Amino acid sequence: MASFSDSSLLFLSILFLISLALPRSDAKFTRAVFNPTRVTQLSWNPRAFLYKGFLSDDECDHLITLARDKLEKSMVADNESGKSVASEVRTSSGMFLEKHQDDVVAAIEQRISTWTFIPEENGESIQILHYKNGEKYEPHFDYFHDKNNQALGGHRIATVLMYLSNIEKGGETIFPNSEGKLSQPKDDTWSDCAKNGYAVKPRKGDALLFFSLHPDATTDENSLHGSCPAIKGEKWSATKWIHVRSFDRVMPQQSADGCEDQNVQCAQWATVGECAKNPNYMVGNKKSPGFCRKSCGVCSQ
Repeated sequence: MASFSDSSLLFLSILFLISLALPRSDAKFTRAVFNPTRVTQLSWNPRAFLYKGFLSDDECDHLITLARDKLEKSMVADNESGKSVASEVRTSSGMFLEKHQDDVVAAIEQRISTWTFIPEENGESIQILHYKNGEKYEPHFDYFHDKNNQALGGHRIATVLMYLSNIEKGGETIFPNSEGKLSQPKDDTWSDCAKNGYAVKPRKGDALLFFSLHPDATTDENSLHGSCPAIKGEKWSATKWIHVRSFDRVMPQQSADGCEDQNVQCAQWATVGECAKNPNYMVGNKKSPGFCRKSCGVCSQ
């Protein structure tokens, strides 16, 4: 298990002190407080981090209350149409909150942005999930394999999974391809499912952050993950999917050849040589086009 460098801890500590000065809307709910001492790096492949006590018990209970009477069968994204469809791969029930639905939800969304260093507008609405006995989500990727689902916001770059309840057994989040799957010790308190990869036990208030893309914006196959079946007890969780671009603003329509810059800074980046220094993001390839193809002069390729 790796640790943060002294400089990183100093920087994160400064962020923590700044966040403490932010206003609080309710005595039970803290607003955008980020404490780096509670974060543990779990893995570099995939990049995964656990934040102990990210949510208070009151915040967890509040999210469950908002969702309890609005749950519907969970769906998955169809790779062909981009639409949500039912599948036995995912057997939980869930619902989406509205962004900034109330002060508590707004505070949590701001806290997620502070932790991930990604703007709030890049995130989807928080999804609340409920897993009853035997319900699960088979291993899957959060990044997309098709263009339909990338039309708004592009790939999902990161996921923050917040645990809203404790469960006696089962319900672990599992990473079957993680580099640490063979070295993680497990006893009989873990489910059989959890023994098939690196796993994280659900603890009320904890949050798991993992990245689906590498730093160069290519997809990370080690980010394959799933939710093991609930065995004893029920599992409640909240998911925030975060994209590479704004999920709130529709990008300008691309030209017929699909060659348009997708960031206002593309021309500036191209001028300083980023097309050659960072080709995966700037130029991309036929399977996954880059975000600055026009400024890089590769529209005809």
